[in-house]
This record gives sequence, C-alpha cells and structure tokens, in this order.
Amino acid sequence: MSEEYGNNFVVLCDEDGVEQEFEHLDTLEYEGQTYMAFIPAEMSLSEEAELVILRVESEGEDEEVLATVEEEWLQEKLFAMFVERIDEGDFYDDGEEAEEDDQ
Repeated sequence: MSEEYGNNFVVLCDEDGVEQEFEHLDTLEYEGQTYMAFIPAEMSLSEEAELVILRVESEGEDEEVLATVEEEWLQEKLFAMFVERIDEGDFYDDGEEAEEDDQ
C-alpha cells in the first residue's frame, strides 16, 4: 500500500490501484512495531466505521510505507488496543462535542 501524508488525512492506494481517503486516528507501538489506525474520511467516530490498522515499515533510510497486518490474531489484538485508546481519549472536535452537549 502506498500513502500520501497531509495533516490527519491520508490517501491510501490498494493493490488494485484504487485510492481512498482516510483519517488518521491514532498511532501506537506494540512489540517494537509502529501501527496506525484510520477510518474512511467521510465517516466520523460517532458512526459505525471500519477501523483500518496498518503497520509502518521502513523502506530504505528515509522512506516509510504502510503495510497490511496479515495475522488475524494480531489484527484482533491491535483492534482491541486502539478501541480502548479511542474510548479513553478525546477524539471529537470541539464543534461535535458542543453539538452533542446541546441535545
């Protein structure tokens, strides 16, 4: 998978060359590897969204790429870790939070 970084959004290109924009939610380290969690850019955390977890891998000295996590047990472990971190963190914009408080 290739990527283009910019603020909290990234355009990922899959193996078939299909591009989709995602929002970066969180990054964590697990057993010496760095993993990043994304949701589709058009979604929000208040909606049920697919969480995409990718491993950061080095290609050469100065280049990093995002790779699919193939191991199902590792996907499940990382998913649980990210969900816990997201539930504990403040991942809503002030505007969304204010709207929710007004209801």
